[in-house]
Amino acid sequence: MWPVRIATWNVNSIRSRIDRVIAFCERHQIDVLAMQETKCRDDQFPALPFEAAGYQVATHGFNQWNGVAIASRVGLDAVTTGFAGMPLWGEPTPGAEARALAATCDGVQVWSLYVPNGRELGHPHLAYKLDWLDRLAAAGRGWLEQDPHAQIALVGDWNIAPSDEDVWSVEYFADKTHTSPAERAAFAAVVEAGYADVVRPHAPGPGVFTYWDYTQLRFPKKQGMRIDFALCSPALGARVSGALIDREERKGKGASDHAPVIVDLD
Repeated sequence: MWPVRIATWNVNSIRSRIDRVIAFCERHQIDVLAMQETKCRDDQFPALPFEAAGYQVATHGFNQWNGVAIASRVGLDAVTTGFAGMPLWGEPTPGAEARALAATCDGVQVWSLYVPNGRELGHPHLAYKLDWLDRLAAAGRGWLEQDPHAQIALVGDWNIAPSDEDVWSVEYFADKTHTSPAERAAFAAVVEAGYADVVRPHAPGPGVFTYWDYTQLRFPKKQGMRIDFALCSPALGARVSGALIDREERKGKGASDHAPVIVDLD
């Protein structure tokens, strides 16, 4: 087992940003990249540029919505789509969404997660979001009960700001999703299941965000949210030697509205 650099990034359409993503991986020497909101079917995913850069790729996507993927240059085994009990969404007939993908990379089970948005308070999609997180917490708890030494990384876009310092304005979000007590409790339940936020100790303080809306000049005004996380099992958390949020990737033409989050493992 060697030092490994893992990153997670909501790329907001991989086909639109493939050049930026490959350049990011090369610049930061990323070993494993978990992506969310790839917005394409598996057969549309631009795998060739990753393969040319030395990565294996696993993808899970159905259409122009959602979608998750993992690119790894340190092995890509035991690929799994979805977790036990993951709820479905849709009317009139509920169906699966491409929101969870796992692969074992150099002994680490990496989950790329795109948690449902919730849309608005009182919306059925919020109930779906809370159920989704409840099932994730139950699954995560079960994995650690089976193997307390398992090295598991739950990374991705969680669509939750778990504390007041994770948003630019508490008042602005008072009547919106992402900061409601129920959502924060659902996030806390995953933490309580045994998965710690390993980035915050290395990126402390208010104003440390991972997402800025495209509208109303949110990025230059520093009006963002911290909603992208790496939650690690105890055995994996003990290996974390550093972490950072690459805010520079939110700049420039063609940027995603999210910044990548990077975690270093000894």
